[in-house]
Amino acid sequence: MSLIGTEVKPFQAQAFQNGTFLPLTEENFKGQWSVVCFYPADFTFVCPTELEDLQAQYDQLKKLGVEVYSVSTDTHFTHKAWHDSSEAIKKITYIMIGDPSHTISRNFDVLIEKDGLADRGTFIIDPDGIIQSVEINAGSIGRDASILIDKIKAAQYVRKHPGEVCPAKWKEGSETLKPSLDLVGKI
Repeated sequence: MSLIGTEVKPFQAQAFQNGTFLPLTEENFKGQWSVVCFYPADFTFVCPTELEDLQAQYDQLKKLGVEVYSVSTDTHFTHKAWHDSSEAIKKITYIMIGDPSHTISRNFDVLIEKDGLADRGTFIIDPDGIIQSVEINAGSIGRDASILIDKIKAAQYVRKHPGEVCPAKWKEGSETLKPSLDLVGKI
């Protein structure tokens, strides 16, 4: 069953951000656009490259009104230790959520039960807490955070312009489509 169009399920968690621990719930994903990026584990190999890449896009995402959350099944204490010891992770200023109970990973259907780790899942959530985009990669395939910019812009555009859709490779300012019988078979 797809999570697209569903509301984020309830959870309570502890997170680490900029030297502070903070409590979070699903309510934190409401009121602004959110990107939630699941990854298998702290102190690994591909994960720090992805999270550092996500940090490189963070300022641009913030300008679009997006908050970023990374999530693994590690604790918020482990996130702090990783932040304090890794050159790549020291750069991170977005929120790092601990999910040792596996509740959030189960809610987003990314938990690898036999391993107790999360798949590489990226979710775009609208200001109402509704999931608008899902991407899940195998553990050995890292993600490119730069593609989030165009996806967010497209999601924001169609939210503001009901009845319009963004075609493949749509860029801000490009033409959109208005689905109708007149377009059937003409594209």
